[in-house]
Amino acid sequence: MTTNRFAPILAATLAASCVGATDPGHRGVGDPAMRAAPEADYWVYVGAESADVMHRIRFGPGGAEIEKTIPVGRYPTEVEGPHGLAIDRDGRHLYLTTGHGVPSGMIWKYELGPDTLVGREIPLGNFPATLDVTPDGLFAFVVNFNLHGDHVPSDISVVYTPDMLEVARTPTCTMPHGSRINPAGTRQYSACMMDDRLVELDTRTFEVARQLSVAVGGEGPVQALSDHAGHTRTPSCSPTWAEPSPDGARVYVACNRADHILEVDIDRWNVTRTIPAGRAPYNLEATADGRLLIATLKGGAAVQFFDLATGQSVATTPSSSTVTHGVVASPDSRYAFVSVEGVGADPGQVDIYDLRSFERVASVDVGQQAGGIAFWKMEAR
Repeated sequence: MTTNRFAPILAATLAASCVGATDPGHRGVGDPAMRAAPEADYWVYVGAESADVMHRIRFGPGGAEIEKTIPVGRYPTEVEGPHGLAIDRDGRHLYLTTGHGVPSGMIWKYELGPDTLVGREIPLGNFPATLDVTPDGLFAFVVNFNLHGDHVPSDISVVYTPDMLEVARTPTCTMPHGSRINPAGTRQYSACMMDDRLVELDTRTFEVARQLSVAVGGEGPVQALSDHAGHTRTPSCSPTWAEPSPDGARVYVACNRADHILEVDIDRWNVTRTIPAGRAPYNLEATADGRLLIATLKGGAAVQFFDLATGQSVATTPSSSTVTHGVVASPDSRYAFVSVEGVGADPGQVDIYDLRSFERVASVDVGQQAGGIAFWKMEAR
């Protein structure tokens, strides 16, 4: 297992230009006067799926750097594939999935700061991918994406984190992705890439509560979990993410194939807005202040920013490389941190965007196929 291939790299690019603003009157879009050096230090963790490492990155007034590189996995000769990352609300522990098990992947628990493994890693389903942790830190919900074999229905693993014990495995749909829990901690949402579904789980019973079709032209509530046989119909939405709003009243669904984002009203359980997006929106993040929705454009090598009040795109900014993947915003809604996979032997990147000017203000080279990314903490200067 490689531990020193990716030495700390100080931040590089500080002047990538913002392009594609769709609302020229929006204040701050591409305006250098809106930029300022960070007034705090920010820390994120990112996984490099093809390098079996996780990086801790610090961004502050002096730029961005890899502060630490942590090896991931048990087998030096195998690529185990760190994919999903989640940090509990008190910032004490990080949970990470490795997807390339034979056949099952694993979930791992780290104590943050020393970044050491605590407890034991446990096997889950086939290719555990995105995960999220309840606000009380007691349960992790992990979607088992299942890239092995035929397209068949998969499930969601529920892990009791104090003992690292899988307590439930709930069947849902084919290729679930984008596990996110609402602010109240009562519902978990995921999207079914091959079934064009949004699925809501009750976090107290671990059972499916509701489903919503997100197929283009067929949006609306559905009942059965069983109509998956054959998969002769090509998905029209192919959703890859489900992002609850900061107030929990809505969920945003990225339609990766249809190049749009759906806004779903939780009480009425229907689609209230269809927001046009760039090529292949993949992951989503709503800022804590409720002002912006950020979308990574996996097929567009860019990041797109939306005004949540109007649903309008306010800017689209190129990524530093191709295959733009994950996104997380700082709790002060000031910066967005984006993972970019890169291609082949090229390094991955973490790009940092100013959420006032929408410019890319820093980039850091990381391990190949950077994917899962999670925000740890910020400290004022």
